[in-house]
Order: sequence, then C-alpha cells, then structure tokens
Amino acid sequence: MNEFLDQWGEAAYTSLGFFWMAMWAFVLGYFISSMIQIFITEKRMQEVMGDKSGKSVLLGTFFGFISSSCSFSALATSKSLFQKGASFVSSIAFLLASTNLVIELGIIISIFLGWQFVLGEYIGGILLILFSWLLIRILKPHRLIKNARNKLNQSPENEHHAQKSFEEKIKSTENWAKVGKQYAMEWKMVWKDVTVGFTIAGIVAVFVPDSFFQTLFINTGSGQQTFGFFTLLEHVIVGPIAAFLTFIGSMGNIPLAALLFGKGVSFAGVMAFIFSDLVVFPVLRINAKYYGWKMSLFILFLLFASLIATSLLLHYGFELFGLIPEATASGITEKEHFKIDYTFFLNLAFVAISGILIYFGFFKGKNVKHHKEMAPKSPLLEKGLKWIAIVSYIWLSIGIILKYLF
Repeated sequence: MNEFLDQWGEAAYTSLGFFWMAMWAFVLGYFISSMIQIFITEKRMQEVMGDKSGKSVLLGTFFGFISSSCSFSALATSKSLFQKGASFVSSIAFLLASTNLVIELGIIISIFLGWQFVLGEYIGGILLILFSWLLIRILKPHRLIKNARNKLNQSPENEHHAQKSFEEKIKSTENWAKVGKQYAMEWKMVWKDVTVGFTIAGIVAVFVPDSFFQTLFINTGSGQQTFGFFTLLEHVIVGPIAAFLTFIGSMGNIPLAALLFGKGVSFAGVMAFIFSDLVVFPVLRINAKYYGWKMSLFILFLLFASLIATSLLLHYGFELFGLIPEATASGITEKEHFKIDYTFFLNLAFVAISGILIYFGFFKGKNVKHHKEMAPKSPLLEKGLKWIAIVSYIWLSIGIILKYLF
C-alpha cells in the first residue's frame, strides 16, 4: 500500500512537472494562433483555393500553417472553405497543415522530444499533404466530392461582414478584445484534453512497466534504433490505435509520445502516434455529419494511408541521414522540473500575457461579440471527458499532498 501511495505522489508530481515544462509554450502558441485568426479572415482563402492546382494546394497548406492547431476548429474551417468554393484537395491540405504544421505544436514537440521530431513533424506534415493529393489524383473521387458539396450547400452559410484593412484591424481595440476572447476560446477547446493527456502521461511514466510497451509495440527496447520493415509497419498501425484509445488531441498527446519513444517505440511509431488526431472516431463522426458517411470513410482511408506512408518514409529518411535521436528510458521523467531557470521566468512572463489578454477580452471588451464556428462535438463524449478531467484534478491534488505531506 505504501508503495502505491508513493507511486501516486510521483505520478502526480511528474504530470504537473510535464505541464510546467510546457506552460509558456501553450500560452505563446495560442496567443499567436488567436492573433492570426482575428487579423486574417477566410474570405481571401476562399478566393485563392478554388482549383486543384499545385498553387491552390500550396496556399491551402500555408493558410493551415497560420491557423489553429485544434482539430475541431480545423474541421469547421476546412468545411467552410470547401462549402464556399475551395477545392477538395486544397481543403484537405488546409486540414492537415492546421493540425500538423502549426507553430504551437512544434514548440511543444521541441520541449518534450527535441528538434529531430520537430523537423519530422513539419516534413511529415508536408508529406501527408503530398500523399493525400497523390491519392486523390489516382482515385478521382469526383462523385463523392460532388455529393459532399451538394450536402453542404443544403445547410445555411454564415453571413459575410464588411472587411477592414489589416492596418485598421491591428489598431482596433475591439479586435484586440476579440484576440483575448479567441485566446480564452482556444483554452476552452483544449483544457480537458491537456489535463487528461498530461495526467495520463504521469501515470504511464510511473505505473506502466516496459513489458506492456514491448507487448503492444513488438521488438521495442530502450536505445534500439534499427527495426525491420514489418516491425515498423506494426508500430505505425498500433500508434494511431493507441492515440485513439487516449481520446485526446495532439497537444495533450505529446508528453505521452515522448514516453513511448523513451520506452523504445520506433521513430516511425511515435510520429504515427502524433499524426493520428484526424483518424479517430470523433473526427470520423463529424466528417460524416458534414459530408455523409461515404465521404467520411474515404477521408479516413485517405488520411490513414497517407499517415502510414509518411511515417515509414520519415523513419527511413532520417535513418539514412543519421537523424533519429537515441531513445533513453530516463528522458523527461528524471528531469528536475520545478527550479529557477529559463522555464520559470518564461512561465511568469506568459502568465502575465495571459492576464493582459483576459483583461482585453473580458473587461475592456466585455460588450464585444466574437464567435468562431466549431465542429459539432459529441455531447456525451465531451461530458465524459469533462468528468475525466475533474477526476484528474482530484487525482493530482491528492497525489501532491501524498508526495509532500506524507
């Protein structure tokens, strides 16, 4: 019993330590994302993403890069772009870029996994788009695309508001109030995922033995970097399944991805795990609501096939150039998280920035209205995730008391 209580305290400490490492990065990422979403609108995107050309795909990728990393926001925006004239392939490019090429995700990955994984994330995001584009050109799903667009056109479109120049927007107190509200909305979208993700990461780090990962991911071993093709194939298939079972988005999954790599999972398997936020059931259900089940299943196949090809190609490419980092069992779990260093001062600075954004959004701009379309989440799933997050807070609170008072 005493051993369990000690492990409980250590797990809670590890979870909070992981979040302390990443807190400033979350604030920075969502601050940048909020500014971009307020000062850059969809109107111009719709005008330049209307064909299947390489330029349209490139622009879809760029607009995704400067968009939000939240899957539900990305799903809603890509649907809106497709509904209002963007081509299917450029909409898919936007969707993939906005969940894999965004700045905030790269910052979090750099903290937990290192620059090699950041490079893999960005190169992989581009490869995902290229493989998806190639599959669309080969399979030519014209009827599916036509039916999906017809289904969307039966639903009402959002009204367009008069557009101001960028200079007028950046000088407007009202727009900065909207930035503050959007920043709060970003946190509202992810707080449950982040809470559950970091709590699970701490629990896994302390309670789950290496033998579990050696069973789930075949031929794993700390420090091992050479894997056979079929081992890698199993890893990139199991990775998305593991991501599905966590029910959390990519931002919350990053510390768990770091743990998987530390336990000996291949580079390909970890990248597949990170890329998997668009091949889980909630996303499948939302796409079915938007486009119909046939198109939703096609998108699932498209993204899953592209994910497998991308993860394998990344692994072999990085292995060829000697870029795969060495996996160590200790890694982030043995770091001293709470100390006076650059993380401490960055967290203080970005907590202050959060305070300023909240002031602009909910005090100075309390009468300013701001709404951003979100994909329709499952009420049952969201309620379940909310209760899991509350239980996580209770678990963490008791764990910290056990660690420091007993």
